[in-house]
Amino acid sequence: MVYKYYDEIEQQDPLCPSWAVSVGYAGVASAVCFSNFGSAWGTWKAGVSLVHTGIRHPSSVMKNVIPVVMAGVIGIYGLIVAVILAESIQKPSSDRNNNYSIYTAMAHLCAGLCCGVSGLAAGGCIGIVGDHGVRAVGYRASQISIFPSSIEKQGYSAIPESESSKTDGASEDISGSDDQNKLFVGMLIMLIFSEALALYGLIVALIVSQHTYACGDDSQ
Repeated sequence: MVYKYYDEIEQQDPLCPSWAVSVGYAGVASAVCFSNFGSAWGTWKAGVSLVHTGIRHPSSVMKNVIPVVMAGVIGIYGLIVAVILAESIQKPSSDRNNNYSIYTAMAHLCAGLCCGVSGLAAGGCIGIVGDHGVRAVGYRASQISIFPSSIEKQGYSAIPESESSKTDGASEDISGSDDQNKLFVGMLIMLIFSEALALYGLIVALIVSQHTYACGDDSQ
């Protein structure tokens, strides 16, 4: 019985071990978990600042919700890669022979890490940029200085109730709409390039996931 067991081990392809499936599923978990972690991180950071700004300027919420949306898209990237990898993992045959090679498993692990870690980095970048960007737009709308002087330390108590209200004899809009648009455009550009980091990981993951080796196929 023992000799039969060792004979079966010697007949197995060294490129097709039984534990290769666990490596492939580790790639699936990496793509989903890291991408969702980055998406949640970005949504949390940008969402807190959005709610904080919306207390004083509710009309700017819909415009500044873009960082939250872009952070949520990162989770979709991980979902796409995870589904593709999970469908590519082959089941053992009826005679208990493994058809899933370690070459394919490592390719799937690499694809999952490329998408997941890239999504994690992009989500953190979107969250931090969105947090400071949305707050900057809100501060400009309220004419609040980040480093106020002793005279300007009155804070929100000195802010008019309406963004469109003007002081007597003042010809400039207190909301500073032109400056707000400049800040918003700059924040949007930074968000686009931050989102591109996750897209780069998705593209590489889709390419690497196509690298396969079938057990028992010597032609590859």
